[in-house]
Amino acid sequence: MKKVSIVAFFLISVIFASCGKGGAGGELIGVKSKKVSTNQVPYGMVYVPAGTFIMGQTDQDITFSQVAQNKQVTVQAFYMDETEITNSEYHQFVNWVRDSIAITDYLQDPQFFIQPNKQGENTSSRKNIDWRKVGDGSSIWGNKKNTANVNKLQGMYYQGEDRIFDQNEIDVRLLKYNFAMMNLQNAANNRGDRTKKRSDFIFRDTVAIYPDTLSWLADFAYAQNDPLTEGYFTHPSYANYPVVGVTWRQARAFTVWRTRLYGNSENGKRGPRLPYGLPSEAEFEYAARGGRIGTDYPWGGPYIRNAKGCLMANFKPGRGNYNDDGGATTVNVKSYFPNDYGLYNMAGNVAEWTSSAYDESASTFVHDLNPVFSYEAKASDPEVMKRKVVRGGSWKDIGYFLQNSTRTYEYQDTSKSYIGFRCVTRFPGRDIRDKSSI
Repeated sequence: MKKVSIVAFFLISVIFASCGKGGAGGELIGVKSKKVSTNQVPYGMVYVPAGTFIMGQTDQDITFSQVAQNKQVTVQAFYMDETEITNSEYHQFVNWVRDSIAITDYLQDPQFFIQPNKQGENTSSRKNIDWRKVGDGSSIWGNKKNTANVNKLQGMYYQGEDRIFDQNEIDVRLLKYNFAMMNLQNAANNRGDRTKKRSDFIFRDTVAIYPDTLSWLADFAYAQNDPLTEGYFTHPSYANYPVVGVTWRQARAFTVWRTRLYGNSENGKRGPRLPYGLPSEAEFEYAARGGRIGTDYPWGGPYIRNAKGCLMANFKPGRGNYNDDGGATTVNVKSYFPNDYGLYNMAGNVAEWTSSAYDESASTFVHDLNPVFSYEAKASDPEVMKRKVVRGGSWKDIGYFLQNSTRTYEYQDTSKSYIGFRCVTRFPGRDIRDKSSI
């Protein structure tokens, strides 16, 4: 009995010692987490501070549409891409999907998979596919022949009568991105329903992600845009031009991929980041205004030319003098001066998708804090439910559509040669300008 008591006493001592060591003497100290900076601006983005503004019409409603009623709203701080997403950046998405399909569906070779390190984190230390060497039938990597793997990838090229001059061209119909995301609004609306499972609120989609290059011809009757159809997305000269021919669903898929791309990389001291997404309609207008009050355009003032008579954006001046602003169609994403937040082409160049669903009376029922009206349209829904807000105006629009308050829409499954997009991610914490103690 004495031995048992000694052992029991020893075990109790160990338990209390371990508790004391991890619990700071029984005090509530919270969970230790990695110390990271929340003030580091993501690459290629600018910081948009929190603020309030009068959202809606600042000039006469020349269309008499009455779809942009005035309303004071508040928007929390966020980060936004300083430019529209470029062809080069979207190519990174396309190439990632292409390589993922090649590795998982065709090669099935372990040396191509990303291997986790000892901490369980994914690393990029894996072999990469050199598609130039695959195309000419040589090695996939290095100089060593590996015809077995080369032959496996032949199924990714157009076959039979779809081939032109027997060239190896990737069949872009195969490039589909599968993703899943939580529908938080649906979950919130059904939070008291105990019959619902988590899977009921998970949205899954498969999206063909290659841009519609034929939009350059489909959008305009009797216009010779064949060179743009053939080279706009693929020629290096257009690498830093805004990607177009992208549907709303493709733009949303890009934001999901971008979130995962950052999360799967070795972030070092950059720390965690909230998910990427498309800006809401309110965020886009707030960012476009650049902190200015009651102005018509992102650069301020009621005029579309500066004091020297130079046009301030890429649009359709007059009655068809497209070249008068420096570009017949799209231009480099860093053309013209940025607004006061450092954002380029918030008006003109290409119109941009937002995350908001379109409703003519949305301003009357959305909240005045971070307002947004969103709707996840099903394939069976009527077309009117598939409208998404488009903002900013484009290279083919007249000046009215460049105004900060002008809102219009397109259907989520349509692709246009004048609509692109940019991403936002939420600022994690208080406004950087707030100097008060936490």
